[in-house]
Amino acid sequence: MNSPLLSVCLITYNHKNYIRDAIEGILMQQVNFTWELIIADDFSTDGTRDILLEYKNKYPDFITLILQEKNVGPAKNFIELISKPTSKYIAYQEGDDYWIDQLKLQKQIEFLEANSNYSFCFHSIERRREGKIVDYFPELQKSKSFYLDDIISDWFISIGSMVFRKNILSSFELFKNTKIGDQALCFLLAANGPSFYLSDIISVYRIHNNGIT
Repeated sequence: MNSPLLSVCLITYNHKNYIRDAIEGILMQQVNFTWELIIADDFSTDGTRDILLEYKNKYPDFITLILQEKNVGPAKNFIELISKPTSKYIAYQEGDDYWIDQLKLQKQIEFLEANSNYSFCFHSIERRREGKIVDYFPELQKSKSFYLDDIISDWFISIGSMVFRKNILSSFELFKNTKIGDQALCFLLAANGPSFYLSDIISVYRIHNNGIT
């Protein structure tokens, strides 16, 4: 069986109140390439896993589940998730956030396919608390390119907005001991090529008491 072009990697832990929005935002995507959804659940105890199994039954050929048998922590769950795909690209998403643009993946993949020197593509997001917009991140008006020095001097990227090249992740040792895995991932990718920012507001990042903002 041939590998899909893109794997959407969704990480979750006790996201019962949010996980349906996350999955539905993925399912609504309109794409012209092969893709899959891989979900890693870190032994949720609030009913999240029941929802995941429900979707797996509906989409058995599209969804792959990584169901931890005990709570392994976010770092190990993250590493198992992003090391699973054999695809060319990965889109990362967290279980309490969701996408609001049906063409998110199509836009990002089209750019990366046409620009082989770029390591990843990201976009603007809405940050919401209790359904109300708090701000936009980053607050940039125009699409443009960014380089490693730009990201190190002022980190402004939401990992849930990224689509990146899987082959850059040749080793996962970097993520085993880091406390801020998304920042480490951004730096690693940026060290292997520029990134492109889409100014479109494409997804929602939830701010809530159980999150780790």
